[in-house]
Amino acid sequence: MRSFFIFIFLTAHTTTYSLSQSPFLPFDRDYYQLIERYEIKQGAFTEQFHSGTKPYTRKAVAGFVAAYKQSVPALSAVDAFNLNFLLQDSWEYVSDTLSPSQTPLGKHIYQRPADFYYYRDPVLDVHINPIIYLQGGIESQENALRFRNTRGVALRGSIDRKIGFYTMLATTDLVFPSWIKRYVSHQGAIPGQGFWKRYGEQGYSFFSARGHLNFKATEHIQVVFGHDSHFIGEGFRSFVLSDFSNPFVFLKLNTQIGRLSFTNLWGQMTADIITDRGFPTDGRYPQKWFSFHRLGLNLGNRFNLGVYESVMASQMDWNYLNPIIFYRWVEHQLGTPDKVMLGADFKWHPARNMQAYGQFVLDEFVFNEFFGISGKGSSRNKHGFQLGYKYISLAGISNLDMQIEYNHARPFTYQEKFAYQSYTNYNIPLTHPLGANFREFMASTTFQPLPKLRLNGIFVFQTKGVDPGKSANFGGDIRKSRQQTSTGLFGNFIGQGVRQETLMFTLQAEYMLRHNLFLDFAHTIRKDKGGAGSLPDTAFGQMALRLNMGRFDPHF
Repeated sequence: MRSFFIFIFLTAHTTTYSLSQSPFLPFDRDYYQLIERYEIKQGAFTEQFHSGTKPYTRKAVAGFVAAYKQSVPALSAVDAFNLNFLLQDSWEYVSDTLSPSQTPLGKHIYQRPADFYYYRDPVLDVHINPIIYLQGGIESQENALRFRNTRGVALRGSIDRKIGFYTMLATTDLVFPSWIKRYVSHQGAIPGQGFWKRYGEQGYSFFSARGHLNFKATEHIQVVFGHDSHFIGEGFRSFVLSDFSNPFVFLKLNTQIGRLSFTNLWGQMTADIITDRGFPTDGRYPQKWFSFHRLGLNLGNRFNLGVYESVMASQMDWNYLNPIIFYRWVEHQLGTPDKVMLGADFKWHPARNMQAYGQFVLDEFVFNEFFGISGKGSSRNKHGFQLGYKYISLAGISNLDMQIEYNHARPFTYQEKFAYQSYTNYNIPLTHPLGANFREFMASTTFQPLPKLRLNGIFVFQTKGVDPGKSANFGGDIRKSRQQTSTGLFGNFIGQGVRQETLMFTLQAEYMLRHNLFLDFAHTIRKDKGGAGSLPDTAFGQMALRLNMGRFDPHF
């Protein structure tokens, strides 16, 4: 696999004679929702990027925002502020339309609002920014302090305007609220992170690092190599690939020709971790290999359809490196030793300021069992389903946005019969935090009454079937083998096992002190019901100071 990555990199590099390049914007849910709200308001899809595959390049976002801003003659104060914020964040691509910082620190610091320091000449473009996330709060259930202390640095830029690069390094010490601590204890891993150590008696300490290089092989084909996360879809959640697990090494080809987008992604992931008394320890962790491709097509200006296919294999196989082959056929020729999944997604703008979206993934398909002809509730009827809706400027109120979403995954979805082929990375689900055997309803309302102030309310209701013991398998823990189940072939249903219900409600307020410096206030109420594993009702109030870092999502 490594030799293949090097070969592709060197081959593509020889073709980048005069193609300008830009690094990718790190995926941050709040940030990307801001971009997507203006595509919805525009009423037609942009050709700068296809939103079904994230992240986007800075150049594409800057191009879209600049064009949108120019096309709207009269902007509200809030919209003008948001669009200017997005442009300032990638100012190097639209610098002729933006003013330098009005409050620089000396001759070199914050000469631009978005950059602590930058250097730019015809060959080298470099932007350096600190990363800070200081959070503190009290949880009522344990009447104890919960905190986060993250410090780091991010660097991005380009070389010869042909090769883009991004890297970040941060270190974190934290103590989680009780429900996240339980999740980490059960999985043996921290969502979005890798190797960790104990911090005190209840906390965790870890390093975070991400980085990529990217360039254009042709005008329409982009090559990306690095360690990072990806997100496929339009919703809160993804049933294909999300940013919930640890970043992994990958090679990606993005082909975009007008209305058509074709993404190839190959990655190496951590299949399992070696532990000592529940803690990660030294050793060569087993690996697995992931192959994915998605074809997206804009059918007109208001409807996008995507189809995709993925393979999880316990060993590297050159057969899956063909970017335009049907993976299921390849896997059949090998004796069906690997895990293949198929799926589709859509987004549709049915009316002004509205978007409907959805996903469907198919893990296994037996016709008579899928449609209940042979019997109801087959354990081989494994699929995930999502349907969502977004309404921008709800009821005509400017900057009042709503999103609702329904998700479910049937028992045993993402499990596999052979070792190291489940849909996980570093013991964390690659897709939805709950894995499988669940239903979920989510709703979010965001209101921005002032340019620098954003208010948000999130409601989550989940039902999940959990296993009563380590040896049991009712289909919710996707790390277990689908051949060692606690049920028969038929009669399976979502929520089987020990049924647990969770209700969460969070109110958040965010104030931007200066560019990318946020002061957050949040209060979360959480209620669990069902089974011995349920936690007592709890509430968590917190405040945080964030600089150049997205907000942590506790809704799982």
